[in-house]
Amino acid sequence: MSLQLNMQAGELSSQQLQQLREMRVRCAKNILLCTSLAASGHPGGSLSSLDMLLVTYGCIKHDAKKPDMEERDRVVVSMGHISPGVYSTLAEYGYFTADEFLAGFRRTGSGFPGHVERIVPGVEWDTGNLGQGLSTAVGIAHGFKIQGRPNKVVVFMGDGEQQKGQISEAIRFANKYKLDNLIVVIDRNHLQICGATEDIMPQSVRAMYATNNWEVKYLEDGHDCNSYFRAFADAYSKPCGKPTVIVARTTMGKGISFMENLAKYHGSPLNRALLADALKELGVDNDVDRLEALRAQPVATNTIRRFVSSAPALAMGTPVLYGPDSKTDNRSAYGNALQGLAEVNNIEGVIKISGISCDLEGSVKMGGFRKHSPTAYIEAGIQEHHAASMAGGMSSIGMVPFFSTFGVFALSEVYNQTRINDFNHTNVKVVATHVGLDVGEDGPTHQCIDYLGLTRNFFRFSVFMPADPNQTDRIIRYAAVHAGNVFVGMGRSITPVILKEDGTPFYDAAYTFQAGKADWLRRGTEATIITYGALTPAVMDAWALLAGEGKSVGVLNMASLVPVDREAILEAAAIGPIVTVEDHHIDTGLGAMVALVLAESGKAVPFKRCGVKCYGGSGQPAELYAKQGLDSGSIATTVKGML
Repeated sequence: MSLQLNMQAGELSSQQLQQLREMRVRCAKNILLCTSLAASGHPGGSLSSLDMLLVTYGCIKHDAKKPDMEERDRVVVSMGHISPGVYSTLAEYGYFTADEFLAGFRRTGSGFPGHVERIVPGVEWDTGNLGQGLSTAVGIAHGFKIQGRPNKVVVFMGDGEQQKGQISEAIRFANKYKLDNLIVVIDRNHLQICGATEDIMPQSVRAMYATNNWEVKYLEDGHDCNSYFRAFADAYSKPCGKPTVIVARTTMGKGISFMENLAKYHGSPLNRALLADALKELGVDNDVDRLEALRAQPVATNTIRRFVSSAPALAMGTPVLYGPDSKTDNRSAYGNALQGLAEVNNIEGVIKISGISCDLEGSVKMGGFRKHSPTAYIEAGIQEHHAASMAGGMSSIGMVPFFSTFGVFALSEVYNQTRINDFNHTNVKVVATHVGLDVGEDGPTHQCIDYLGLTRNFFRFSVFMPADPNQTDRIIRYAAVHAGNVFVGMGRSITPVILKEDGTPFYDAAYTFQAGKADWLRRGTEATIITYGALTPAVMDAWALLAGEGKSVGVLNMASLVPVDREAILEAAAIGPIVTVEDHHIDTGLGAMVALVLAESGKAVPFKRCGVKCYGGSGQPAELYAKQGLDSGSIATTVKGML
């Protein structure tokens, strides 16, 4: 039977303490059984954190019959390897049966993975890579604050995990925004995989939080349920204007004498003989044979929760039309579109869209958004790893975060954080300015030329690269109102408006962006240049040079790169030679994608890739492009050489 604790009581009753002891024995048994049956897993930390898990779920607002109810509190298990302890606790509280998770734990296709995932009822976030869970929880807690919602957020963390640098970023951020709806619980067992935390990497955990103005509570015995209950209830019921951390001294492998205080049991299950000894010490039956028979049956999938990215209903607003003589850059068009989206969605005290920047508000053009929606504008400082994870957490509670910084910081630097967001079916809009050689004088460290190669490794990201300010406006509005992770990239420079042959904007008032749909900027009968983004103007100039020499060449703008327009590529192949032109690493971008489409379709056509062949230097973009053969003259010469 689930336990419901009254946090106003001050103390746990003898009956409640007895119930917790009984729950602990059952959970300890299940922790040992599931890891031994799977011959892998993490029993030690599961046993050391178990008492705190059981009390926490007895206190927070949640309902196993309605695991997705909006008013629930959120528990993020940053140390995702303690899944045996988490699943055992959730089974005690009625989310599923113990047999269901014991039969499926760590089996291919089951609903009970080795590290906690959201497919398990009651689990809020896929974790496993240590150091990111706090940032995610901070994003959720800050989102609740922005939305004016009373929900609380609890994070379970390990002590070895505190060595991660991203945690310091999240600690500072939570202090800045006074997130007193956030409670961190640290399982301080002083052990990690290779030994004592003091030997692996010594640090003062409590001081790290105290220095950053957190409320720090230390428990000498994290297995004393009454002591933990008092600390947790105080943090939960009496917000003090700052986030709270509970650092609890615990024992690795608690409750099994021969496992206690041994680092090996962080990630080592018991063999059958030791399992029998442990179960005997717990005073419980050894039903491993029955469970082995269950695990011999086909994997059950009835408990698995299915997820797709979701987004709140948003208004797209009125697109901005930039005229033929407009002199602006795509990032300014982005800023104008984002402000326009805020004006029609962040209204009457309801915040749906947030903007996250990392000390680059002016460069990423978020000033207008900030002016309209000051509480929804989030300055994360030079803390990109935290910002990326925070954006994912924020999107999980129904907000649409736009995370913007330079390309090398927005994706290259935070690849793994973005990867974890992708696992979690988030709805994050990563808008990267200053992409490619167009960054120019800042030099190769700041010239992001790997964005497409990286994002193509994800399974739930779309990638859009607008050609001019008008297309930028439409893509940003499209990204906002459609669910799913999106990467939008653009250069730094002023970008001319792409025109039709009659001199009017190609992306005019009648244009609607479609994912997976390329645009024929020019039609031709002899060859096709496929391009996107910052090099589109150079390609258009190359087209003019070729047309002046009587060459009929088409220009295909592939602004939607993921998904890509395969039909348009094959249409170009039916015409004749193809040249791809891109401000990207030549082997991992559009050229490679087009080659793959042609090869898989069995189309043999003359084909040439033009892209970045080596790291760029520090200089004006036009000079850097010319050096790589990406100026209009070089492009035209390449095409002529194929005709």
